Amino acid sequence: MPEQVLTIITFATALGAGVTGGVFFAFSSFVMGALARLPAAQGIAAMQSINIVVINPLFLGVMFGTGAACVALILGALLRWQAAGAAYLLAGGAVYLAGCILVTMVCNVPRNNALAAWNPAAVESAALWSEYVSSWTLWNHVRAVASILAAALFILALI
Repeated sequence: MPEQVLTIITFATALGAGVTGGVFFAFSSFVMGALARLPAAQGIAAMQSINIVVINPLFLGVMFGTGAACVALILGALLRWQAAGAAYLLAGGAVYLAGCILVTMVCNVPRNNALAAWNPAAVESAALWSEYVSSWTLWNHVRAVASILAAALFILALI
């Protein structure tokens, strides 16, 4: 992979990881707290709506496009291991793929799928909602930190 192409991909991937991390940071720092303050039925209905609307080409393109770029950067780092910044590229790609993509698929998406089946007005939903907010937010913290850390590692690779 030519150096200029690697630099452009690294820059774009740093931006993608930063944007994704920012979205997750917003959810961790105030969105989930605001939803948790609502009555359970309203919080559930709002999160169900968010989970539908988030499935869009723009957000998924940034999140998963960044993941695809991470694979390219990991390969580029391995092919030019002796070059400056290669370790940062490898680490950034691994952190993003594990902490953002893998955590999303294994931890957050299954919780969202379960939430989609709930009746917000059902009596048992209040207890389920409390557990959902707690566990979903914990894994979202992981995604936020991993995405932001990956962005920082990509920036370090550039400098």
